[in-house]
Amino acid sequence: MGNSQLVNQVMVLFIVMMVGFYAKKKKFFNIIVDKGLSELLLNITLPFMIVTSFNIKYEATMVNNAQKILIYSFLIHIGLIFISKILFFKFPSNKQQVFRFVTIFCNVGFMGYPVLESIYGGVGVFYAAIFNIPFNLLVWTVGVMLYTGEKDFKSMRKAIANPAIIAVFIGIILFVFSIRLPLPIENSLKLVGSTTTPISMIIVGSMLAEMKFKDIFSDISIYYATVVRLLIVPMLIYVVLKFLKVDELLLNICVILQAMPAAVITAIIAEKHGGDSLLASQCVFITTMVSVITIPIVILFL
Repeated sequence: MGNSQLVNQVMVLFIVMMVGFYAKKKKFFNIIVDKGLSELLLNITLPFMIVTSFNIKYEATMVNNAQKILIYSFLIHIGLIFISKILFFKFPSNKQQVFRFVTIFCNVGFMGYPVLESIYGGVGVFYAAIFNIPFNLLVWTVGVMLYTGEKDFKSMRKAIANPAIIAVFIGIILFVFSIRLPLPIENSLKLVGSTTTPISMIIVGSMLAEMKFKDIFSDISIYYATVVRLLIVPMLIYVVLKFLKVDELLLNICVILQAMPAAVITAIIAEKHGGDSLLASQCVFITTMVSVITIPIVILFL
């Protein structure tokens, strides 16, 4: 993959983010609009995007690798849950919540897909969709609990009933049984789902507009979280998977996906569940910016 392609992809995200920033500064947006867009994204556009990501022709030869990468993804996410607790235990509660979320959940959906598509084509997108299943399951359970602190079964059941998780199961059924939706429905899902990325970046840009611009770069602790997210995590995963003699293709896919910046949804879930949404937006902004440099470095290392 050419570095210019990667830079272009990241620049698109930044430009759309600045649209949200401009809109908030011009008072086109307010808190009510932010919350409304977040609800639209979490309950409609994101689930639609998840369902369409499974709209791939079923091939038996890919199933074995898909099963392996699903297991690797679960183990990686679970491992990061514990590792992040160790790395950030000395930080204040609000920072600990955000930094742990940033470490565990990266931007597979909005950046991982296009990056892998550039390298491996449609096969890369397929494996990214499988890898992203644990993300969608854990982000609405463990991810939400990081912000709320609720660990009761009722909270867990509510999280599992989230539209995004329901979309994952629908997608699996469609893929396994090779079910094709009627063309008007399929195209409608794709069209609405395709708005997820711009809506997400507009929301983040709007959140960033609420802070003084110098504050975005003033918190040194964010740079620690950035190094963890973009360099330490992918390198750690590389070492572990290499030691386990994982197939080179699957190893590369896991490492590249974990080299992505903080998930855009970091800020959106923080906003929805009472976390520090401004700090979360800062993390999304800075990790996305720095990833222009670090992702090519990680890819060249493989």
